[in-house]
Amino acid sequence: MLDFIYYPVSWILWFWHRVFGFAFGADNGLSWALAVVFLVFTLRLVLYRPFVRQVRTTKQMQELQPQIKELQKKYKNDRQKMATEMQKLQKDHGFNPLMGCLPILAQVPVFLGLFHVLRSFNRTGHGFGQIGMDPYTNAHTPNYVFNADDVQSFLSARIFGAPISAFITAPADELLAFADYGGIPSKVSIAAVAIPLMVIAAIATHFNARASVARQSAEAAANPQAALMNKLALWVFPFGVLVGGPFLPIAILLYWVSNNIWTYGQQHLVFGRMAKEEEAKRAAKAEKQAQNAPKPGAKPVDTKKKAVQADSESDSGSVETGAAETNGSTPAKPAAKAGGKQQSGQRRSSGQKRPGNRGRANQKRRR
Repeated sequence: MLDFIYYPVSWILWFWHRVFGFAFGADNGLSWALAVVFLVFTLRLVLYRPFVRQVRTTKQMQELQPQIKELQKKYKNDRQKMATEMQKLQKDHGFNPLMGCLPILAQVPVFLGLFHVLRSFNRTGHGFGQIGMDPYTNAHTPNYVFNADDVQSFLSARIFGAPISAFITAPADELLAFADYGGIPSKVSIAAVAIPLMVIAAIATHFNARASVARQSAEAAANPQAALMNKLALWVFPFGVLVGGPFLPIAILLYWVSNNIWTYGQQHLVFGRMAKEEEAKRAAKAEKQAQNAPKPGAKPVDTKKKAVQADSESDSGSVETGAAETNGSTPAKPAAKAGGKQQSGQRRSSGQKRPGNRGRANQKRRR
């Protein structure tokens, strides 16, 4: 039913097994373990660009939390209007919330596909996904792109004495499939390998979640839904690895550990680049402000006041010019100030002298 997932996963696993089998031997447990690890790295590399979009989308949503809360408060009684305004807000800022879920959603079918392919190397069980083959038939039946020799090679692969397709709670009849290919493993040997991997996977899951939560803004962390998801990622998911680990093959635990290692490195790489981008933007903004600032010692200029003065001067100049053109003469010079010297045209003539004190006295005597 899900062959479109099983076959691609099988092909990638087959390719890396051929690569490491050439170096360490086809039946070597290290070859199969590294094949699983590099299967994870290959798939995560394909999902790298969607992961970057996921991070940027998450960051945008955190920055828009105040506006989102305002819309939720404004249209709390009109869900249809709220949805419309939310879509408009998302369109205006050019992001799609679904991009935040794409990398996680894409990993789910990959995980299920790998689990099914690995479980299909041993089909002697009677539980979910098993068909109850006898050990001989199972070892001589191909598994998707793997031929019978590959199936037998996988059954022979050991890590510290434990088959990588075995799990702690495996029934005794399923362990019989390994009898002719390295012997029936004990539950102790399986647990000795599986339990450390479970603990490492749980710790890695917790610290990856902690690193992600630490980068959230205060507004986003205060959101009730975000707070719930943070608690699930920090504590419930790591605890789930410990609870579900005994039911998972060792190869799946290897997948989980290597997936967390990749996630940890990828987060630091992507967030480091984004931090540099933000720093470059702040530096460019500061440089622009410094260019517009007045030079040291110079009097600051009020650009608004200067613009108003320029407008008023241009208006007065145009009025004077228009008046001069109407009278047919050049604009008159301003009048002399009060109390100053009179103009030459207004002075007394040289023949008209003001009578002195003696002349005024003679006039009185004559009278």
